[in-house]
Amino acid sequence: MPRKVTYGAACSLDGFIVGPDGAMDWLHWSDDVTALMNETWSKTDAVLMGRKTWEVAAASAPQGAGSMPGVSGYVFSRTMKRLPAGQDGMLVRSDAGEFVRELKQKPGKEICVLGGSELAASLFHAEVIDEVGLNIHPVLLGSGVPFFRDAGRIGLELIESRPIAGGCVYALYRVRRDKPRAQKRSRKKHR
Repeated sequence: MPRKVTYGAACSLDGFIVGPDGAMDWLHWSDDVTALMNETWSKTDAVLMGRKTWEVAAASAPQGAGSMPGVSGYVFSRTMKRLPAGQDGMLVRSDAGEFVRELKQKPGKEICVLGGSELAASLFHAEVIDEVGLNIHPVLLGSGVPFFRDAGRIGLELIESRPIAGGCVYALYRVRRDKPRAQKRSRKKHR
């Protein structure tokens, strides 16, 4: 059975993962968030991130993307030639969708895509993302880095939702692989 890939992050109510000028001071940390993250990391052994997300992560964890014990880090970039010396993780310069499709078939735990709407969009288009997890914060940022960018139309099924500390809401969705009925009918009419 293929490994599950979940795209997740904290986001504002209007759908941004980073505010204007890189602002992250709106994020609310709580025991609920710690429990959610501990649960996620206990089931995960691979983390995927784009270059921009990796740069933020590398600034806070000097060892880099693969610095958590038992978790392999993969950094996707078309511009980087190699990861800096001393950085754990693997640089992926090949097609992201194909790489993740192959990774899903290898033995292991779940796979997490951290932030990075550009990487996520390419993985949505490749149909390799299985779930979307959100920690929705009660703030409107107005602009910034969007959680979703050019992902196209994707049907989702709610698996779980609940309030968490700080007025936040945790929501987990399964990506639906079936096409909406209206689209199926319209295609038949045009044949």
